[in-house]
Amino acid sequence: QVHLVETGGGLVQPGGSLRLSCAASGIIFSIYTMGWYRQAPGKERELVALIWSGSTTNYADSVKGRFTISRDNAKNTVYLQMNSLKPEDTAVYYCKAGYRGHDVWGQGTQVTVSS
Repeated sequence: QVHLVETGGGLVQPGGSLRLSCAASGIIFSIYTMGWYRQAPGKERELVALIWSGSTTNYADSVKGRFTISRDNAKNTVYLQMNSLKPEDTAVYYCKAGYRGHDVWGQGTQVTVSS
């Protein structure tokens, strides 16, 4: 079965850091473009970061310089290192895998940034 599982979410203070992980199964991970998206209450789901199979990356302006997406193909895992977190980063974060029109989504993990 194709499945993505996000872990690492939780409560963190403003200025703190968190590392999200997304473990994939049922796909040839190394050829998939991986992405992190987030959705806050009452808002549309938005792209946070992308990493292609060749490890080229793209970031939303709101997180550029603070977040880093990376992948470990040997572990079938994509990561999102989040530093200098702000309250506006609070959202459910979702992992997505995509290749040639085939998209797979994870279940999401809650990130709350609050003092």
